[in-house]
Amino acid sequence: MNRERLIERLERIVGRGSVLHRPGDILVYEYDGSVDGVVDTAAPAAVVLPTTMDQIAAVVRLAKEAGLPVVARGAGTGLSGGAVAQRGGIIVSMARMNRILDIDHEDRTALVEPGVINLELSETTLPHGYFFAPDPSSQRACTIGGNVAENSGGPHCLKYGVTTNHVLGLEVVLPDGRVVWLGDRAGGAAGYDLTGAMVGSEGMLGIVTKALVRLTHAPEATLVLLAAFGDIDSASHATSRIIAAGIVPAALEMMDALTIQAVEPAYHAGYPLDAGAVLLIEIDGMAEDVEVTGEEIAELCRGAGATEVRSASEQAKRDLLWKGRKMALAAMGRLAPNYYLHDTVVPRTKLPTTLRRVGEVSREFGLPIANVFHAGDGNLHPLMLFDRRRPGDVERVLEASKEIIRYCVEVGGALSGEHGIGTEKRGYLTLVYTADDLAAMAGVKNSFDPAGCFNPEKMFPKGYMCGEVRALRAQAMAQKHGIYAL
Repeated sequence: MNRERLIERLERIVGRGSVLHRPGDILVYEYDGSVDGVVDTAAPAAVVLPTTMDQIAAVVRLAKEAGLPVVARGAGTGLSGGAVAQRGGIIVSMARMNRILDIDHEDRTALVEPGVINLELSETTLPHGYFFAPDPSSQRACTIGGNVAENSGGPHCLKYGVTTNHVLGLEVVLPDGRVVWLGDRAGGAAGYDLTGAMVGSEGMLGIVTKALVRLTHAPEATLVLLAAFGDIDSASHATSRIIAAGIVPAALEMMDALTIQAVEPAYHAGYPLDAGAVLLIEIDGMAEDVEVTGEEIAELCRGAGATEVRSASEQAKRDLLWKGRKMALAAMGRLAPNYYLHDTVVPRTKLPTTLRRVGEVSREFGLPIANVFHAGDGNLHPLMLFDRRRPGDVERVLEASKEIIRYCVEVGGALSGEHGIGTEKRGYLTLVYTADDLAAMAGVKNSFDPAGCFNPEKMFPKGYMCGEVRALRAQAMAQKHGIYAL
């Protein structure tokens, strides 16, 4: 099917004003929020902006007929290349499917379309005493559909869990154009957990057109503590002490001195500029419990060497402290023209040694690295600051990244806590998984999408899809028994 014919048929499905295909119109869709040079950009043949599930199903059937890949896209805030059309084809943008369809206060659920902005759902439900707990730093822009695709987390996932813990059911368009409903209002239905398989699958198994999500009751009281430390080591030990005491805060975030130097002059959040690191700790629940727990955490921080502990119970003060944390990435432009944000996880007990290793990598490669991350669950976000116009900077960033990733895996960590694998980390999966592991995961992908048309060239290292899986399994079995090709 030639391009003109493709555009004509797409316009019949979604309307003439809902198909973008001119180079200037689709330029923005060549990217997501990841760093160009670290994650490759690619242009789709066309971008469609549907408004209904039926339109999406029809677009998918047309793509199958034409032999074209399909990539679903939310707000494009992802940081691993997940929304980039690596093999061209059709991008299905969910921007116009942005309605909150139903809110059930008795069952504490909301039925939403995938283009609903994360924060807007909570803003709609908070007057009734409920909120949507997953809160990525990009929650003012990112969408529920994108959160589902990447199994997004955020500061409050320490207590409340990541997106998969808040998704009860999904309406999904499969790669052959069929529409299915997965899950139910009660949760925990018998049979395979296909809803769980879909969450975090990065758009490789299906396109979500509706999501039934769980709402959380707003707490009676909330308290935020700001604990300042002379160095990042002391802040790391304080984190371990808090968790070891059996306390699970709603959020437990860390920012180092370099991050504070970027954030405080920009947003005046109240972070002490002479601190080596600060912890931002939120406690919520019953008012009496919050007060007692806050005092206990403050004592634990002082025992770990905190030079100052401040509390904020008023909404305005809490919001200001959180604004500094949520806007930390935006503030990095004060320090360098470019940054590369990593997303790895280590056991909490390994935080001090891992952060020391990050500091060593910073010095070895001559790259300033700021640390702002979810300390409570060991989800690190080293921010490598560089200038892509300077020869060699991108290459040094990539080499430094490898060192950090390898170290995190060696100490028992994971490749990603919330940003997904996409194209950014697909080459690192062999550090964590065997050939058999990857072949089994590729088998799940192939059972949903045997033609490999949904979001291809994501997540899996080259050689782990379609007909190659059988050969890789045979190779792994041969190696297991000591048989090697000559």
